[in-house]
Amino acid sequence: MGRRARRRADGALPAGQLQAPSSSYSDGECGELVLRGALTLKARAEYAEVRGGGLHQEDAWQRATELLFERLAVSWKIHGVELSSQRELLGRYRMASAAERSFVREALRAHLAEHFPEMEAP
Repeated sequence: MGRRARRRADGALPAGQLQAPSSSYSDGECGELVLRGALTLKARAEYAEVRGGGLHQEDAWQRATELLFERLAVSWKIHGVELSSQRELLGRYRMASAAERSFVREALRAHLAEHFPEMEAP
């Protein structure tokens, strides 16, 4: 196990490095979604480009929502199973039911309103 893996395993951050705050959103049926409270300028620019890009409006909206989920999701505990790797989270989102997708969209909207009020919500 390398130094980075050990650091991640015990949760320690390098000296002077700040950890972004996170917020939790829950629903009895759709579980608990934890979203990070920081988004890089590059990710914000990419979101704005996708949201207003040359794609069909429905495609742009879907991709923008997925991009936000991909960048902000820390973990999602659903039906007793907690997912925290980006690959698992994105895969689970892509196979989510209509109710679960609606829950995620509402959580993203609330999260953007609280942490990123300058960004247009999906």
